[in-house]
Parts: sequence; C-alpha cells; structure tokens
Amino acid sequence: MAFGIKRQELQAWKEAVSRGEIAFLTHYWLDDRFPGVNTVTKAGCCDIEKLISWGRQYGLRPEWMHAREKYPHFDLLGERQTEILKAEQRLEQLLRFKNGKNNL
Repeated sequence: MAFGIKRQELQAWKEAVSRGEIAFLTHYWLDDRFPGVNTVTKAGCCDIEKLISWGRQYGLRPEWMHAREKYPHFDLLGERQTEILKAEQRLEQLLRFKNGKNNL
C-alpha cells in the first residue's frame, strides 16, 4: 500500500519516466514481507536499457526491475534505498518521511 505523496508528485514522476529520465519517487509503504521497512523509492525510466545500466552501478539486477508496467522501475528499500538516494543527491525525498530524525 502506497501513501504519503500528492497526486502532482506522482504525475511529475510519471512524466519524467516517460521522458526517459531516471526519476525517483519515495513514499510510505507497508508490506508484511518487509518488517521494519516503511518507505520505498521507485527509481524509474521508460528506457529499459538506460534503467538497467543505471541499476548495475548500484548492484541492482535486471530481474529485480518491474518492467511489465507502463513505468519500468526498481523498488529501493532499506539501507540500499538510503545509499542510492545519497549517491544520487536525492536524500531529501527520504528525509521528509523520516522527519529529520535519523542517522542518514
């Protein structure tokens, strides 16, 4: 279940993905399969080869990509989410869900 984002944020992410940009969207997320994880970042791009190449630099395997959808993306969770957002200088997306109380 995704929540905590505004419609215009989702629309902006979809537009960036459709333009072939590597775009990031972080939101609250609850899934019993991942206890203790309450956010996910979707790193997407409509250019699948570009997305695969981008993901390789972070050790993301192509088979982890959600490519069957209109907006291909990787789901970034936990420590890897933090590491990648730091490296991409997009940590503000995660910090807004952590209320600034973290050791990122």
